[in-house]
Amino acid sequence: MPVPELAPLTPGARRVLDAASRLFYERGIHSVGVDTIAESAGVTKKTLYDRFGSKEALVVAYLQHRDARWRGHVEAHLALVPEPGVDRVLAIFDAAVSWSDENSPKGCSAINARAEIGDGHDGHPVFPEVSRQKAWLLGQFADLCREADLQDPSSMARAMMLLYEGAIVTVGMETFAHPFERARTVARILLESQPPLAEQVSTP
Repeated sequence: MPVPELAPLTPGARRVLDAASRLFYERGIHSVGVDTIAESAGVTKKTLYDRFGSKEALVVAYLQHRDARWRGHVEAHLALVPEPGVDRVLAIFDAAVSWSDENSPKGCSAINARAEIGDGHDGHPVFPEVSRQKAWLLGQFADLCREADLQDPSSMARAMMLLYEGAIVTVGMETFAHPFERARTVARILLESQPPLAEQVSTP
């Protein structure tokens, strides 16, 4: 799924979004009110509502702007491995390794937001946004596995997604150190267990 086109931000809106993004990620969405965000951003509540309309819309903007940064980070890593193959699939895990320490010490912002909001049946705009982000990542894995000419790219993409999602949750839970590095190792074993179609000998 394409990322929504993000409208340019005024200086005041940028301060609000930066403050909200930091606070939402560090403290959680429910525990941070608009008064706290406005005070941290050095603006009035009126400015916050004028720029974003509601706290719900600000939460979605926070998720969208983080996602845009993550996509740019992934694209930069994919550019380092231009040739299709196993290493290009693994580039997403490489991107996650270099991203997570600085940007995601508490795990995935989308998963965390989804866990906070509720059961998903109240029409909250967080749910379609989180679904869009996860569908994009699965699509990336599927495209890369197809480019690598693997025998069953869809199944392999789902396996890669499970490894990725397990790793990002493990980051947030601090179950053990360096989960993305471990996920990458397992991903390579799985990818190399399925040789490209071009290398397989067809049976009569």
